[in-house]
Parts: sequence; C-alpha cells; structure tokens
Amino acid sequence: MIHRIFYGILPLLMVVSSCSLFKGKSQQTRVAAIQTDSASTAKKAKPNQVQPFDKVITKDAVTKTGLFNVHKVDEKYFFEIPDSLLGREILVVTRFIKTPVGAAKYGGEAIGERTVYWEKGPANKMFLRVSTIISVADSTQAISKAVNNSNVSPIIEAFDIKAKHTGRNASVIEVTDFINGENTLFTLGSKQKDELGLGSLEKDKSFINTINTYPTNTEIKTVKTYKAKIGAKEDLPAAALSGMITIEVNNSMVLLPKVPMKKRFYDARVGYFAAAHYDYNDTQQKVAMSAFVKRWRLEPKAEDLERWKKGELVEPKKPIVFYIDPATPEKWVDYLIKGVNDWQPAFEEAGFKNAIVGKRWDVGNDSLSLEDARYSVIRYFASPVKNAYGPNVVDPRSGEIMESHIGWYHNVMSLLNTWYMIQAGALDPRARKMELDPELMGELIRFVSSHEVGHTLGLRHNMGASSATPVEKLRDGAWLKKNGHTASIMDYARFNYVAQPEDSISPELLMPRINDYDRWAIKWGYSGVYGSLDAQQEKEMRSKEVTDSLAVNPRLRFGGEGRDYDPRSQTEDLGDNAMVASAYGIKNLKRIVPQLIRWAQVHAGDDYTNLDEVYNQVVSQYSRYINHVIKNIGGIYVTPKTVGEKEDVYSSVPRSKQKEALAFLDKYLFNEPVFLVNNDILNKIQLPQSKKAFNKELEGMVMSLVGGSRISRMNYIAERYNQENPYRPEEYVRDLSNLVWKELDNNQPVSSYRRSLQLLYLDNMIGVYNPKKATGIQALIASLGASFTSYTDVGAIALSNLLSLQVKIRKAIGRSKDPLTTAHLHYLDRELAKALSKE
Repeated sequence: MIHRIFYGILPLLMVVSSCSLFKGKSQQTRVAAIQTDSASTAKKAKPNQVQPFDKVITKDAVTKTGLFNVHKVDEKYFFEIPDSLLGREILVVTRFIKTPVGAAKYGGEAIGERTVYWEKGPANKMFLRVSTIISVADSTQAISKAVNNSNVSPIIEAFDIKAKHTGRNASVIEVTDFINGENTLFTLGSKQKDELGLGSLEKDKSFINTINTYPTNTEIKTVKTYKAKIGAKEDLPAAALSGMITIEVNNSMVLLPKVPMKKRFYDARVGYFAAAHYDYNDTQQKVAMSAFVKRWRLEPKAEDLERWKKGELVEPKKPIVFYIDPATPEKWVDYLIKGVNDWQPAFEEAGFKNAIVGKRWDVGNDSLSLEDARYSVIRYFASPVKNAYGPNVVDPRSGEIMESHIGWYHNVMSLLNTWYMIQAGALDPRARKMELDPELMGELIRFVSSHEVGHTLGLRHNMGASSATPVEKLRDGAWLKKNGHTASIMDYARFNYVAQPEDSISPELLMPRINDYDRWAIKWGYSGVYGSLDAQQEKEMRSKEVTDSLAVNPRLRFGGEGRDYDPRSQTEDLGDNAMVASAYGIKNLKRIVPQLIRWAQVHAGDDYTNLDEVYNQVVSQYSRYINHVIKNIGGIYVTPKTVGEKEDVYSSVPRSKQKEALAFLDKYLFNEPVFLVNNDILNKIQLPQSKKAFNKELEGMVMSLVGGSRISRMNYIAERYNQENPYRPEEYVRDLSNLVWKELDNNQPVSSYRRSLQLLYLDNMIGVYNPKKATGIQALIASLGASFTSYTDVGAIALSNLLSLQVKIRKAIGRSKDPLTTAHLHYLDRELAKALSKE
C-alpha cells in the first residue's frame, strides 16, 4: 500500500518546522520584534481611514462569534481580529469538499497546510504572515537576536483595517476578495492546479459558500470554478470537456496552543515520524539539529495526575477520537471502529485507558462538518484506487498531532481479496473465491484500518519486524497464538504464506495484529513526562530505556522502511531467512495455481478478467519471493545504535547466507518456474505471442543481479570486511556466471527460457563493462551505473567475465547439436565480438 507519509531517516530529520520558535519569553519578544520589523520595513503610506465600528458592521450584519468574529454585511465578509490573537500561530488546513468526476482526488483529501499569524502594520494595515522560520533560540540569550534578524516571515496579504471595536480591542478587516480570489493560502498550488488541468479562475462562477467560526477554529467553505486547460494533460477530469472545472474547498484556520506541547526527542531506534529545527544557544560550539517525534497530546485529568504517576490507568483529558464517514457502507462501519479501538491496549502500556475511540458520525447534527479540523475522520472514497492511507496534521512547533483524515478507498477490498486468496488460499477455504464472505472481508478491513491508524498515531512502517520471527515458528500454531507472525502491524507482513496445509493453522493466526513492537513504541511515545528533568536529561533517560528494552527483547527492533540494503527490512516478506520462507511460499503457490480457474469465477456469464487478475497476482507474489532472496546478495545489515552500545551500526550479510541465496536463485529463477506456464489458464487470458508473464519479471531481476551497483557494493564491502572472509565480487560473478551458463560446460541444449536468461545476462554484463555498448533498457541502467565502472574494479571484473564467456561460447558452438542452441550461441558470439571491439 501506498501511503502519504515521509520516509527515510535522513530526509525525515530534515522535515523542519514551518514556524518561528523562541523559548522562554518567546511570545512577547516575538510580537515586539515583528511590530518593530513592520514599522521599519513597510513603505510609508497614507493611513487608511478607520471607520466607526457600527458604520462598517451595521445592525443588519449577520455575526458569528468564535476564534475571531465573522460578520456578513450584504455579500461582504469581515473578520474581527482581537489584539490577543496577534502573533499567535494559526494552522491553516485546506481540503477538498467535492471534486470533479475523474479527478483522482476526493472530498476530504488534504490540499495543503500552512502556519500563519496576524500582525498589525503601519498605515492602519493588518498583515497576514506565513511562518517560515526553522530556527529556535531562547529569547533570554543574545543569539536570539541573530536568529530573529535572520528569519523574516513573508507577508502574504495586507488588509486595510476598516474599523476597530475598542471594547473588545479588535480590528475589523474585509476578507471577501482575498477568500474568493487566488492566493497561496486558501487555494491550490500551481502543481496541483496543473494536475487537475485548472486554468484561470472564473470569479463570476466562484463564491464563498459559508464561513463558520468556533472557539478555536474558523471554517471557510468556497466554490471555485476555473477554465479547463484542454489538451494540457491526457487524464483531465471528465468535467474538463465542458471547458470549466468546479471544485469545492474547505479551509480550517485552527489556533495552535499558546504553550506548545513538550517535545519528545527523536530516537532512530523507535519508528516515529519526526519534525526538526536548528537549535541555537550562546554556549554551543556547533549548531544542533533538534528532531522531535510527532504524537498526540495525551494528558491525564488534573484530578487523576497523581494516580497516573503511580502507574494507575486513567482516562486522558482529551482522548483521540476517529469518526467514521457516514458515506461508509454500513456493513463495514463496525469493523473500522474495531480497527481504531484495537489500539486501546497499546495505550494502556502508557498509562491511559480508552485513549483512542472509534465512533459513528452524528448524521443528524447539521452543525458538524467532516472537513472541520477539530475532528479526525476515516473518510470513505468512491474510487477504483486500491489503497488506503493514514496522514496527520501536526503543530510544527512541537510535533503535536492535531487531527487526521484517514483516506479509505472503496476498491481497497479488491486488493484485500486477491492478497488473501494468493497468500492464504492454500490454508483457508474461505479465501477461494472472488467475493469473500462479509465476516472475512470485515476482518481484513479491520486489520488494514489498524495499520493506517498506527500511522496517524505517529508510527512509521517497521518493515524489519517480521524478520524477528524464526521461519519454522510460522508453522507452529501454539507459537503463533502467543506471538503472531510479525512483531508489528506496521510491517507489510500481510498474511502467513509460510504455513503449510498440514500445519493446521487457524485462519485467525494467518493475519497480522497489533503486537509487541507496537505496544512498546506507543509506550515510549506516550508515557509520562519526567517533569523534574531538563530536555537533555529526559532524552538520555529515554535513550537508556530503548537500549535496555532492545537488550531484553530483540522483537522490539525498528527495522526501517525497506529503503536500504538490509535484507531484514523488506516489504511483503516473512521470517528470518528469505530462502526458507520463499521456498515455503512457492510450495503454496504451486498448490493454488491449478485451482485459479474455479476460484476466479463469480457468475456463469463472466469473462476471464478475474482469472487474468489473480493469475498476474500469483506471478507478482512469486517475484516478491525471488526479490526477497536477491536482497541478501551484497546486503548490509543496518542497526541504529547510540554511543556506548558495543555493536556496529553496519555489518555485512554473512558469506554463507549470500551463497545460500544464490543456490536458491539457481533453483527457482535460473530454471523456469514451469508451474506458472499453465496453458489451461494462459489460453484463456493471453495471446500465444504474448511474452510469458514471468519473463517480464526476469528482466528486472537479472538487471539487479548483474548490475554495477550490486557488484560495486560487494567490492566496497569486501575491502572493509577483508578479515571476515567476505563474498568477494569477482567470486560472486564467477559463481553467477557458472550457474547461468552451465550448458556450455556439459554440452546440453539451451531451453527457450534459459536462452532469454543468457541474453539478459550478456546484455547487462556488457553494459557494466562499457555502458556505451549497452542497448535498450540496459543502456539506461548501464548509464546510471557508469560511475561504478569508472571508480571501482567493476569494469575489470566484467571484462574478465566476458572474455571467459567468449572462449566458452566458441568451444560450445563446435559441440552443439541442437539447431536453436547453435544459432543462439552464434548470436552471442557476435554480440560479444562487437562489445569487445575497439570501437
């Protein structure tokens, strides 16, 4: 699944706060600074004429009171900004309410978010500034002046102050044209407009629908119509054919807390999303990047504080509540609620009961809005997209999660159906059809919703969690009942494809669940704050907690998000040994392929669309198993550590395991997976001249195995770990070549599949030796890896291998008795000669 969240540790730490932060007396210092700045930098202008309040806000005005009072006079809208609000950060969250047909965007999806603040300027002006400063300094220290001088927030709009309410110390501005027009705060960005094919705004077809204001937020709903950029894109919304595109947008202006939530500093060993800023002080000799995690503000009620400190479970002052979109089909509502509530035991580890709750939306209450940023909602999208995602909206000053709108696409059920059929069909009879029973589909929805809720709580993917489970334990029912097949629901472990029919594993043990790592991570992120400790002392204490916990229970390891060279951190994999797990998975695939025609049928009059879909899912699953194994070759274990821990952060995959991986590939990749060549299926879904489904996957796998990147990495690993008997790149290439070209030594005919394998190998190895000689897609890959050839031994290793092959091929030509094999060898010889020529 694709999810709309930040990935990776280094990029994550650069997700900086988009606001100005000054510790200590920060608010007073800041207001004074920005007022001084305005007075000194703004152009001199004749003061705007300020009218008496009742001349602007007449007796006929419709007034709504809240964060700032909103007045409607005729068709004009006015904001009444109290002085107490000046300089206060306001988070503006923009979402779609309704989108045009075919836009691939849906009501409830986020457009963007900005942090802004109001400021009085000269000449009776009210400025709206966007907070962009990413540096922090204590206002009591001298360096805070330098930080302030280096961070001027841009003014995105200047409003004339039309009137003042002296009794409320408030200024009145008119916002009609600003809200109705195009601006960087309340509308789409240029890239988003291009994606939807939006041209110029049609002002006469655009209008403010409603503005409602509440104690901590103001909600603005607008309708905006644009000229369509016909021909700008092939996939424009269908509405573009009319020449116009209309969207409905909601802007939530949410007042951030005056005192930001206390930060919890980031630890790379616990998988939380994080924000960061530069931290300055007078005593430091190096500027520090201070990273802190994103989490909800969970606090005990005042009367329960002492009980909470003693370890008693208490209810939080403000629980996390997720409402279910009323557009959700009724039969799935309770399962989505269960997916939310399944996190309650995890929060009990942090001392809170009923900390997170799923609820139905109150459809009878017209004052409620699904787009209102005070409410977190699981939004249900009528979409063919097979996906779901779990974002969150965060106070950039502290990492406090303010709200979340989980996106749930209707067609995710199709994905769940095929996943479960392919991965669990060999064990669970309920999986053997295209329309699963509602009870089973409900449980699958529940599991996915729990995963997405985990993201909204601040948790990143933990793709390494499943590697903590010994493969053979995946076949042990008693062990699975106690431990589950993966230590975290934040992994992409999906379903237990390793278990075999003879293991008699209960279906509920095939699914992931909130587990050890998840409970531990929630405890780390949400348990009590050490009030008597300063920030650095608390960071050190929490770091020690992590060190001690990992020493006791390795199942708590955060394995990253699968974006490095660590074979323990992969998507869709299971167990601590990919070779053994993948072999079990393939055994189950062999069991289900002959049944697919029967399983894929829904109605007697159906065509073979379903069969085509599930067959290709089998091919994709097989490819995943192979790729899980490939990652072991040239793999690097990455285990984040802190100073004082003995183990290294980086270590190489043992030579024996890499050799084991190559032996697996010889059996399952270099020899054709004939069970996939099921003509009963293929004759119903593919033309005879179609490329065999697995051959398409083969191309990418050979590119990966022969690529300069892998060989170069093995070269560097060998140099660093020279004393540990590493798997050297020249030995790897020799072993790989011997397996791919073994017919040359025993004078056997080369099958069609093996001819394709050898051609791919040769094209890729030529590209590694000389990128200029590569052709087609290999040329692109080779050009990307050209630097490996230039600065390492990769080019020399490739040349040596090609020269050896040339000798073997020429000898084999004279011995070959199979016409196609002979023709194949002649062709290879010619390609080698061209590649090795001086030109």
